[in-house]
Amino acid sequence: MSNDLIPVEVIENQIYYIRGQKVMLDSDLAKLYNTKTYILNQSVKRNLDRFPSDFMFRLSGKEFEILKSQFVMSSSNWGGRRTLPYAFTEHGIAMLSSVLNSKEAIFVNIQIIRTFIYLREMINTHKDLAQKIISLESRYNEHDEQIQLIFQAIKQLIEAPASNDNQIGFRAD
Repeated sequence: MSNDLIPVEVIENQIYYIRGQKVMLDSDLAKLYNTKTYILNQSVKRNLDRFPSDFMFRLSGKEFEILKSQFVMSSSNWGGRRTLPYAFTEHGIAMLSSVLNSKEAIFVNIQIIRTFIYLREMINTHKDLAQKIISLESRYNEHDEQIQLIFQAIKQLIEAPASNDNQIGFRAD
């Protein structure tokens, strides 16, 4: 087992926004756990009662096509996967540590959960910063136009990531 930390960016880039939830795909998780996707899925299928629909779900064909086109995934015609992938929510990923019985799987799970926590903290920090700027702006509301322009620019920077165009992954309706 390797105790090397998995860079947050590696995990972060494998988190997608699907059906209004942040999820990771079975194939990405299998790579992180250093196992094959079908072995990970076999372990899950043997313990399906631990994975309700809010912990794990299978992508629809349409969702998978959108995902493949966005991220240039291989086609099943060229040796890629032949089944629709499973998507695991943060809770499903935490549950994986109970069905994958290796020290490496536990270590990887800890890294993934820490990444989810880091992302949540970043979002909260972003909200706190927005509140502080609103407070400062109200104090300097009557002052120089230059200060108002600075506040407008900062607001645009803060609000930009909140738009649907900058989400991680995709949204399938």
